[in-house]
Amino acid sequence: MLTFDIDRSSPTPLYFQLAQAIEGAISSGGLPSGSRLENEVLLAQRYGLSRPTVRRAVQELVDKGLLVRKRGVGTQVIQPHVRRSVELTSLYDDLARAGESPTTDVLSLERIAAPADVAEELDLEEGEEIVVVRRLRRSNGEPLALMTNLLPGRFRPTIDDLAARGLYQYLRTQGVHLRVAHQRIGARLARAEEARLLDEPPRSALLTMQRTAFDDQGVAVEHGRHVYRASRYEFETTLVGR
Repeated sequence: MLTFDIDRSSPTPLYFQLAQAIEGAISSGGLPSGSRLENEVLLAQRYGLSRPTVRRAVQELVDKGLLVRKRGVGTQVIQPHVRRSVELTSLYDDLARAGESPTTDVLSLERIAAPADVAEELDLEEGEEIVVVRRLRRSNGEPLALMTNLLPGRFRPTIDDLAARGLYQYLRTQGVHLRVAHQRIGARLARAEEARLLDEPPRSALLTMQRTAFDDQGVAVEHGRHVYRASRYEFETTLVGR
């Protein structure tokens, strides 16, 4: 049960006080993901607020992606989105910096002959040996992204390397200085295996990202093809006018 004191002498609007209290309970774990919020009538009665005030507070948190209204269920707490700036960083580093607890399941690690499209991305000859890594990245134990990375064959990461840290951390230990990347962001529906691994309903919306990263000599060192849970993840960028 949510408990907090309304300060009617405060200049802070009542709806915002309620929204802050609910958000604080979500952040502290008092209202864990999946738990249901009391309905608007009970909240209004408990705190002596009008229903429009309660409704506005709840809508504030729905808009922030912390609550969701489900027909027949009520208002439910959902896992907050992971926001990621569009920068040349790894997801592992971004999650760690944000205070999350990233972990990695290495699904496969193999060496194959580069198909034509990958050879073009990595500036290799078709058929040259490449490393293919497929991983499931989790945040605080929750599946977040399925990542497929393709590296030139000169790199020899191990499963332990990739389970313990991010790929870009591994590349830095190999003397690689990442400088620039070309990236494309899109969306599509989840395939059956992706939905299962990401704990999403079949054909859920996924964010997609393809990226080719280059070192400070202009040499392609990695090509990634990743999918992210749209329910848990978003990219963030800043646009500047001329």
